[in-house]
Amino acid sequence: MRILSGIQPSGRPHIGNYFGMMEPSIRLQEEGDAFYFIADYHSLTSTHDPQVLRDNVRGLAIDFLACGLDPEKATFWTQSAVPEVTELTWILSCVTPMGLLERCVSYKDKIAQGISPSHGLFAYPVLQAADILIFDSNVVPIGKDQKQHLEVTRDIANKFNDRYGADLLVVPEPQIREQTATVPGLDGQKMSKSYGNTIDIFEETEKKLRKKIMKIVTDTTAVEDPKNPEGSYLVDLYKLFASEDDVRAMEESFCAGGEGYGHYKQQLFEAIRDYYAPMRERREELEKDTDYVDGVLEEGAKRARAQAREVMDRVRSAVGM
Repeated sequence: MRILSGIQPSGRPHIGNYFGMMEPSIRLQEEGDAFYFIADYHSLTSTHDPQVLRDNVRGLAIDFLACGLDPEKATFWTQSAVPEVTELTWILSCVTPMGLLERCVSYKDKIAQGISPSHGLFAYPVLQAADILIFDSNVVPIGKDQKQHLEVTRDIANKFNDRYGADLLVVPEPQIREQTATVPGLDGQKMSKSYGNTIDIFEETEKKLRKKIMKIVTDTTAVEDPKNPEGSYLVDLYKLFASEDDVRAMEESFCAGGEGYGHYKQQLFEAIRDYYAPMRERREELEKDTDYVDGVLEEGAKRARAQAREVMDRVRSAVGM
């Protein structure tokens, strides 16, 4: 079973990125042939400073390795190091119906967020399909909000296979992560850089981390009164980092009353700090050994490109090249 996933280098990863993509990917490297990439082609729709892009790619590679990605178990590379993906994108574009792209909600969402409209932004799903199909991916772990993207990939693969030959491209299956589909941000909306409500997994200092957590939106229930743990952003975040017993204790304390939200925010701060402490230590080591990090990406690109060439040989022959 080949598992594929990618993440954009759009700045320092936050808790939503970690539980949405990074942590599940690290677990899945034990279960199959894992292929993970840093999607720098995709980031060109929103990142236009070349040095920022380079820094983000290097930083994300360090973050992922610090969090537990094992290059002995997973192929890890930068998307642009496998140029065959752009060749496949063009070929897939020639079988992709316009209506399929026009129905994609992500384009409208990004325009609404202020991103300048471009062909790259509109055709983003075709590049995403190429990312997946060029590695004969069987399984793509996604959140519920990304389900349409995978359905588009499946539609494009089936269109290609219908035109040029059955089973030329592997049609991938989604693996939807229900329990971490939405990680709440400081304001209760989905954690996103677009909303400015994120908590980075490696905040610069403990003081900054605590300050952010103290900004989490709560209601005006008095200290002495019982509080409802259901729907509490504090409790939802705490569940990601604490044991079942600790979560139960917080919920019981909510219902009993007698503690203010500041008390629970302090508990959340300590849980997040302790959870990422060993990863932060590993990250500091990797920052001093960037040759190792670059070597991991180079070796991963060699393995990824070898697989991509196999698929492109099939595709080129099928279309008449």
